[in-house]
Amino acid sequence: MASEGRGLEFYALAAFFALFVLFLYGPLSTILILSFQGPGGGLTFPMNGVSTRWFENLFEQQAVGDFGGSFARSLALGVMTTLTTVAVSLCAGLAFRRRFLGSTALFYLTVASLVVPSILVSLGIGLAFQVAGVQPAWWTSAFGAHLTWTLPFGVLIMFAVFNRFSPAYEEAARDLGASNWQTFVHVVLPIIAPSLVGVGLFGFTLSYDEFARTLMTAGSFNTLPLEIYGMTTNVTTPVLYALGAVTTLVSFTAIAAALVAMSAIARRRKTLKPV
Repeated sequence: MASEGRGLEFYALAAFFALFVLFLYGPLSTILILSFQGPGGGLTFPMNGVSTRWFENLFEQQAVGDFGGSFARSLALGVMTTLTTVAVSLCAGLAFRRRFLGSTALFYLTVASLVVPSILVSLGIGLAFQVAGVQPAWWTSAFGAHLTWTLPFGVLIMFAVFNRFSPAYEEAARDLGASNWQTFVHVVLPIIAPSLVGVGLFGFTLSYDEFARTLMTAGSFNTLPLEIYGMTTNVTTPVLYALGAVTTLVSFTAIAAALVAMSAIARRRKTLKPV
């Protein structure tokens, strides 16, 4: 039987998708290409040679900017936010499996920060810390500001997971003599583990590149997004693009690590299936 030819709609959608991919990855590709400018190159095309000079410059003493310190702070803040987001989201998902007094109000309070402008959240948290006599810093006020951004996403994911979670698995485990803790560790946790990896990935990526909620809460030491923003006003070499390429590589590494973790969980599930 002859297959029908593709209609005009297919090619129109394909062209639209190609434009979308170009819009999404075109600027990123430009930054990556320009980061390999020659030693005498500038911030624009055409390129003046090809070299890794600007990547090497990242690890040298800088007249302006603190690349290493800001990167370390963003990385530490991202890890802190990730661990807290996973733990709190898991606890919230377990708690909301049953109705309790004030659950509806608590839910709306949790997700309310998603609709509040990020800069207002940053300003409010920064002022609250100053009024309380605590100097804003990246490990205190900025950490709290990032949680107002990552926790709603994590909680919503866990709500969706537990909404589809069948209690029959837990009932079967208890019928076989498992305690509540054993049921959670050996039954519930392995099933929801991929979702927890997804929550952690959300937490890290949202925190790692967050700018608005860090602006008024980071204190005296910049995180990497703030450092990059400050560099745009006083750095005139492709080292800025090299830094962007490195930070993008870190983001893709986090995604790859999450995919590897989910693959490992899937393989472990297969090995644990009863014969």
